[in-house]
Amino acid sequence: MAALRLIRTRAIGPITFRQLMRRFGTAGAALEALPELARRGGGRAPAVPPVRDVEREMAAVHALGGRYLMIGSADYPALLAETDSAPPALIVQGDGALLSRPMVAMVGARNASAAAVRFARQLANDLSRQGTVVVSGLARGIDTAVHVGSLDGGTIGVIAGGLDIFYPPENERLQREIGTRGLIVSEQPPGTEPHARHFPSRNRVIAGLAQGTVVVEAAPRSGSLITARLAADYGRDVMAVPGSPLDPRAQGCNQLIRDGATLVQSAADILEALEPFGRNHVGAPAPVYQAGHGASDTGERERAAVTALLSPIPVAVDEIIRQSALAASDVHLILLELELAGRLERHAGGRVSLG
Repeated sequence: MAALRLIRTRAIGPITFRQLMRRFGTAGAALEALPELARRGGGRAPAVPPVRDVEREMAAVHALGGRYLMIGSADYPALLAETDSAPPALIVQGDGALLSRPMVAMVGARNASAAAVRFARQLANDLSRQGTVVVSGLARGIDTAVHVGSLDGGTIGVIAGGLDIFYPPENERLQREIGTRGLIVSEQPPGTEPHARHFPSRNRVIAGLAQGTVVVEAAPRSGSLITARLAADYGRDVMAVPGSPLDPRAQGCNQLIRDGATLVQSAADILEALEPFGRNHVGAPAPVYQAGHGASDTGERERAAVTALLSPIPVAVDEIIRQSALAASDVHLILLELELAGRLERHAGGRVSLG
């Protein structure tokens, strides 16, 4: 209950949640510390959802046949837990055993060509028949094709909204079927309509769950390429299906291959690329939060030194640690205080800026 209240607090994202848990040991202790942390950061503590709101959410999840997977627990997906931005809580519906099997993500264009749709469906079917679970985002086009192709062998659909929201609407039947025969994964509470900001978050879960990501047709600057970039950032394999240089939908895949992605023509190419990773590798054990250290004795001098290094331009936290000459733990605590006070924003790649 306390952990979910902490997670649903607006100012607390995945990185902040982990830092709070590592420092204070329990969600209850972290909640109690929020006002003092925010005061030290020069602002007011963020509003924490009341218990009744969290109880209402939990009841809605249960009514939908869903359940929570909390980071740090044995059933949380281990590969996803290895990523810095792993959601503190996942809501899942369906066959959780799929999370313990090898997983490959497959994504691509929503307005995919008929040939690409057919190829993606067959590729996903071949992979699933050989014991690999196929992960995608239940979008139109390639995502839909790979879910249909892998439904019998094992598929996971990561959605941007709540379990009770079907997007796109024409995939309602498919989503319901995956929720029964496969697994639906969401980090949003029931009733959440998917908005633009939710899709990059969904993409990081797709990339984080899988040992590698395959892209089948993608225009430049598409969401599929964001997923591929995230997979590369996580140290996972990036693979792509080549296409005609005359088709704009193939430009993203061809560029990925030019930049070093594995060229894919069959399921065998994917399995061969993943072999060094280990077909049965499911990541390190999920993190267990130890007894925390509480607040430190950092003072105004240290806080001023860190704040002086910040600006509206994002900068790497490691650079702040280097230039401030302070202990990493002290810098992280000061940044945490500033964030809880509403004065700091976090960005991809471990960067921060003044809010």
